[in-house]
Amino acid sequence: MSTMQVEVVSAENEIFSGEATMLIATATSGELGIYPQHTPLLTSLKPGDVRVQTADGEEQVIYISGGILEVTPKKVTVLSDTAIRADDLDEAAALDAQRKAEQALKDSKADIDYARARAELAQAVAQLQALKKRTKRR
Repeated sequence: MSTMQVEVVSAENEIFSGEATMLIATATSGELGIYPQHTPLLTSLKPGDVRVQTADGEEQVIYISGGILEVTPKKVTVLSDTAIRADDLDEAAALDAQRKAEQALKDSKADIDYARARAELAQAVAQLQALKKRTKRR
């Protein structure tokens, strides 16, 4: 079975580094599946999850806040400001963030930054989706 080197890195630390048979991520143009010997690629990623199928058949689900995906002949790299393993996400905090962002968007009297509220809502929803995918694989 052919493998590729995959690295998922946040601004603070390396979240995943190892051999993988597949990586799935959501780019701004849609979902991408990356396999060994994929054509070189550089694209931006939306907030959501990155799924890495390891060489031993295990699937790693990692939430990212958006970022960049780079595919080279020797390596696949995901760079993100924030990257958290789905197992380490706090569901209650994500639900609370979603509720607050939705309320801020509904409250027409509030002096808020709508772009920021929409971004916070997108990140909370993406975290909840990553948690859902983690639950499905168990």
